[in-house]
Amino acid sequence: MKTTLFVCCLLFATAAFGQAAYTGGVLNSQPFVFESPSHPAHASYAPLATETSVVSGTGYAMGQGDRPAWDFPQQPQVSLGDAARELRKQHDQLAKKAKVVWTNQ
Repeated sequence: MKTTLFVCCLLFATAAFGQAAYTGGVLNSQPFVFESPSHPAHASYAPLATETSVVSGTGYAMGQGDRPAWDFPQQPQVSLGDAARELRKQHDQLAKKAKVVWTNQ
């Protein structure tokens, strides 16, 4: 009973000191009223800005047409079944085997 009472007092004292340290000791009693700023010209019409280039060079390149698929070499895809068989072979080679086999007769 004494231990429980001591632990509760310690817990409540810690909470009280934590609250005092968090608030800084004294709270300001003056209310803070938030006023959102008004922007009356925010949605008005305006002419578009002039075009600016984001590229450092001033050159202009244009291409037209389609490139054939053989211009983009790709590695041959391994089928899912072949990949599964290969993983199973690797697992069978690396899996630990039982040294003693018991048969009940």
